[in-house]
Amino acid sequence: MAKKVTKVLKLQIPGGKAVPGQQLGPVLGGAGINIGEFVKRFNDETKERVGETVPTIVEVYEDRTYHLTYKIEPVSNLILKTLGKEKGSGKPNTSKIGTLTKAQVKSIAEKKMADLNATDINAAMKIVEGSARSMGVDVR
Repeated sequence: MAKKVTKVLKLQIPGGKAVPGQQLGPVLGGAGINIGEFVKRFNDETKERVGETVPTIVEVYEDRTYHLTYKIEPVSNLILKTLGKEKGSGKPNTSKIGTLTKAQVKSIAEKKMADLNATDINAAMKIVEGSARSMGVDVR
């Protein structure tokens, strides 16, 4: 018989650099997860993704065991890495921070396709283009 899920946690943690501090402690402790064990397991499984923000879904079961699901880095982070910028524009309609080509948009969409609510690559590209526009990035 399948275990019953009691909680689902959605976290964004730096890859390979989780620490049992202010951000993770209360969330994991409240769900009944051993924080030290979680941090060790997470860091071991994401050591090749250092420098990325890793969206993680934690399904906590009745017996306090848990299952981790790792997603692809957020689209906004992928756009900023492609442009080599730290953050998006505070005024996206007037102040632009850079320009993405269609090829760059397509590569970001292909990388993120599994996590997007899109059926084909063109729909995924439109999602990426919308995120880029809201960050002050032109798409050509």
